[in-house]
Amino acid sequence: MKHLFKAQLNWTSKQTPIESSKRFYSKSHQIQIEGKPVLDISAAKAFKGDPELYNPEDLLLSSLVSCHMMSYLYVCSQNGIEVLNYSDNAEATLEVNPDGSGRFIEVRLNPKVTIVNSDKVELALELHKKANQLCFIANSCNFPVFHNASCEVI
Repeated sequence: MKHLFKAQLNWTSKQTPIESSKRFYSKSHQIQIEGKPVLDISAAKAFKGDPELYNPEDLLLSSLVSCHMMSYLYVCSQNGIEVLNYSDNAEATLEVNPDGSGRFIEVRLNPKVTIVNSDKVELALELHKKANQLCFIANSCNFPVFHNASCEVI
């Protein structure tokens, strides 16, 4: 089974001819996905982008965090674990080479989960591994994704 996802990118130079001779282009642009609000995106501040806009690195990390959570909630439902709250303060490490190329070298997810089942805390923690195996985004990454999960019971 395959699914096709589409995104349209729009960028326009906002430079005058005199400015364009400096070879610096604005990194700000828009991504449109049919039926959804437009995303205003730029490069990260470190790469001369607009720090008030999302950047590709933000979006990659956000995609991974979101996909892991949805996979985790799925495996919890399959195992009879009632999740009340889920939060994560994730971090991604980007390494930039002298030639300007770079890549993410690791992501650290720090999911904090609140469940109802006091007898299923160990299973709830273990299921992060299964969620990672199912996560579409994690399966598409060429860097390790570490999990430092915690679980409390209400």
